[in-house]
Amino acid sequence: MHKNLAGERLLTEIDFARLKNLRGAQLPPELVDTLESLDLVPSREIPPDIITMCSQVTIEDLESKKRQKLTLCYPCDAEPHLGFISVLSPVGASLLGQRVGAIARWRTPNGDACAAEIVTLLFQPEASGDYIT
Repeated sequence: MHKNLAGERLLTEIDFARLKNLRGAQLPPELVDTLESLDLVPSREIPPDIITMCSQVTIEDLESKKRQKLTLCYPCDAEPHLGFISVLSPVGASLLGQRVGAIARWRTPNGDACAAEIVTLLFQPEASGDYIT
């Protein structure tokens, strides 16, 4: 099991295994760093306020106060214009394993720093009894 100093970001063991085995995907450095720092837990033990794969969240940009509804997904399901954000993107990697109330931070491709508060977790597969999605 991986340990992070703050002990605040968690990931299900099944999400970890699937992300490590993404076929044809070069994991971006920010996601590799995230995967190495998260605490792993069985799917049935993940708290209901943690963002897991296929979770739907509302975030609020710290600067503009604009809110967005996003779904964290695998690359094959990504449709950013519809709010389906790949875990391989900087935004997706920053959301994975975070809990409601946390501040997600990432950099855009051109290097701009962004930050958003995770306001609500609208859906988490595990909280609805889905431990294998």
